[in-house]
Amino acid sequence: MRKLFLSLLFICCFISIQAQDKSKEQINILLDHWHKAAANANFNDYFNVLTDDAIYVGTDATEHWNKTAFETFAKPYFDKGKAWSFTALERHIYFSSDGKMAWFDELLDTQMKICRGSGVLIKIKNNWKIKQYVLSMTIPNDNTNEVVKTKATIEDVLIDQLKKQH
Repeated sequence: MRKLFLSLLFICCFISIQAQDKSKEQINILLDHWHKAAANANFNDYFNVLTDDAIYVGTDATEHWNKTAFETFAKPYFDKGKAWSFTALERHIYFSSDGKMAWFDELLDTQMKICRGSGVLIKIKNNWKIKQYVLSMTIPNDNTNEVVKTKATIEDVLIDQLKKQH
């Protein structure tokens, strides 16, 4: 009986690992195609990957959009035939214990040099969709003071406005 139990446990673990590997492959393909859709200015392919209630957080502190607002912002870029071009350099993917949610972080080669993307995906009817995406510019630690000086006058005003709202 103990051997049967251990055998079943091993089989279940093996199946779970295979399912997670398959999901990682699906997510990698989805994210690579999503980034490529932006580079090719394919509006529908880009936005169909997002859930209806998706949130996109951009590099500017004021960029916190729901899907509709993000579509409105991005449409002129896509209409001109040139949106943005991000290529993953590195990506890490993690899963919830039930396998229905995943989160990731990635380093990207972009027109802004290296950026970091991170996000949350949910599984809807065996398809992964992006529920949240956050894009950040990276700053080398040795250049932090210089960057802070560059953005201080703009962001000091924004900090005051945000503090008054809370």
